[in-house]
Amino acid sequence: MKNLKLKVIPSIIILLIMSCSSDDNNAKDLEKPTITVNYDGGFPQGCQELLKGETYNFKALVTDNLELASYSIDIHNNFDHHTHDDQVATCDLDPVKDPTNPFIYIESFSIESGQTSYEFNVSITIPTDIEAGDYHCSYSVTDVTGWQSITSIDIKIVE
Repeated sequence: MKNLKLKVIPSIIILLIMSCSSDDNNAKDLEKPTITVNYDGGFPQGCQELLKGETYNFKALVTDNLELASYSIDIHNNFDHHTHDDQVATCDLDPVKDPTNPFIYIESFSIESGQTSYEFNVSITIPTDIEAGDYHCSYSVTDVTGWQSITSIDIKIVE
């Protein structure tokens, strides 16, 4: 019985040590993806005016250290002068007002698997029958492990 314990206990210890060894394939992702609008072609830039009835290509460059999964665009009114954590610029704002017919655009898009860098380009037409004024264009990107980054840009929709 004593010999059996001397053989079994070291085997169990070796198995425990091997099961706890590190494996680079199981390394945790500790980096959030990035969003860049401030480059030649990024749109919109902070404080930019957009005309009702016009079509614009909303563009940003998103990157991740492992793999990208999706991105979204959210355009909503800023008639109450609220702010977001990562605004690109601070602009002159119209007086505070209650929305009566604001423009709202919220859409999510998948990114083809395997991408670590991607420039999205989404064509959006600003309706003519919406309320002009201060708006936010928020971009969000998510990587395959669930990390997310968001940036918000002050824009103004004009007649």
